[in-house]
Amino acid sequence: MSGHSIFTRILDGDIPSEIIAETENAFAIRDIAPKAPVHLLVIPKTEEYRNVVELAAGDPDLMAELVGLANTVAAEHSDGDFRLVFNTGPNAGQTIFHVHAHVLAGGLEEKSIGA
Repeated sequence: MSGHSIFTRILDGDIPSEIIAETENAFAIRDIAPKAPVHLLVIPKTEEYRNVVELAAGDPDLMAELVGLANTVAAEHSDGDFRLVFNTGPNAGQTIFHVHAHVLAGGLEEKSIGA
């Protein structure tokens, strides 16, 4: 179990977190270190893809599902306007190598986005 990403461990209930939205293949949670008034993470349930480039090449339908879920949670938690950020690689700020999207909204300022 320790080999699983923190996101899989959250999904499995091993690490407490509130899942605020879910589809068949993805889920959304609040970021624990928000960089905007609304900072949510949209995550595929599979660990198969380390970053957005792998996801887009390997499963475009899942990529579309993530974007759709991002749109849904942005509408539910802000005014529907949002920024969608995928960090790809450690030099871009990616620290968890289970692809995930940052949904940022609500009076955004230019800040770096981690994880």
